[in-house]
Amino acid sequence: MNNYGSDSKTALQAKFDAQKIAFAPIMFQAARALRELGILEYLLKNKRKGAQIDTIANELKLSVYGVKVLLEAGLSIELVLIKDNKYYITKTGYFILSDELTRINMDFTHDVNYEGMMHLDSSIKNGKPEGLKTFGEWNTVYEALAELPDQVRKSWFAFDHFYSDYAFPEVLPHIAEKNPEKILDVGGNTGKFSIFCAQNIENVKMTILDLPGQVADAKKNIEEVNLSDRISTHSLNLLDNSTPFPRGYNIIWMSQFLDCFSQEEILGLLNRSYEALDENGSLYILETYWDLQEFEASAYSLHATSLYFTAIANGNSQMYHSDDMKKLVEKSGLYVSEVIENIGVSHTLFICKKK
Repeated sequence: MNNYGSDSKTALQAKFDAQKIAFAPIMFQAARALRELGILEYLLKNKRKGAQIDTIANELKLSVYGVKVLLEAGLSIELVLIKDNKYYITKTGYFILSDELTRINMDFTHDVNYEGMMHLDSSIKNGKPEGLKTFGEWNTVYEALAELPDQVRKSWFAFDHFYSDYAFPEVLPHIAEKNPEKILDVGGNTGKFSIFCAQNIENVKMTILDLPGQVADAKKNIEEVNLSDRISTHSLNLLDNSTPFPRGYNIIWMSQFLDCFSQEEILGLLNRSYEALDENGSLYILETYWDLQEFEASAYSLHATSLYFTAIANGNSQMYHSDDMKKLVEKSGLYVSEVIENIGVSHTLFICKKK
């Protein structure tokens, strides 16, 4: 693994950054309140002339006290600035308000993770997603998806789909050039990828392989777009290595899927993929590897997402380093024949074949 990070800050800066971490959950909620209560939006509308606290409070029908404490917190987290007793939105404030990626990440953090993350330490100790119990008694979040509260489901799927939706159009040519007749979509979830492929690759037949709850959701979505004749579903326990994957497919596709499992579980899934592939078949793995990110913000987000897997999702997976995945591919008897980086927001595509 290459070197990563540095320790070149002054002691004063390091101590200040430590305070940012100490109060981060509080300041997160301040940022969200500034967004949700319309304060940032009001400042954006008045970005040239600024606005005083009492004016904002009056216009938004909030107390002067409430607006005051939020804006003063906003100064420290640099969402707003003050000149001549008037507040103005900053560039960071603009992104908190208007950037789709930031909004989705904040909603995911608030609705899916915030309460459960208090159980991170016990999740580490026990190897279980102890934070998931804030919603109910399940072993993994994937079993819970169909029964989670509506807002939690909405934020979970928005987070999951945002990254993949940007990647799918870019990865499509790498699939279509193989002229596949049949593709097995392992971990197909709600069917977005299979539907996308069926709509863009003429005559291709898709099969979604996933847990029964996800397959049920996928079927509804497939029927809505009248693609039941070209997209089938197959439900099974993905972690039961005694149950083989169906065979006869040109491509086995896994998108944002293997990061949902431990390394031991990934090896089991790769072994079953090896057995299901014919000699000329290919396994496509689309993932977000933290070490292959172009921007520091992406690696930061992926490290945080790993902790969601620890405390909420399943207790044993993460956003992996690319070397971890390559080693597992090799162990399964496959090899990475092609690597395509910088797909979508932050993805890398591994195309794997039998040795």
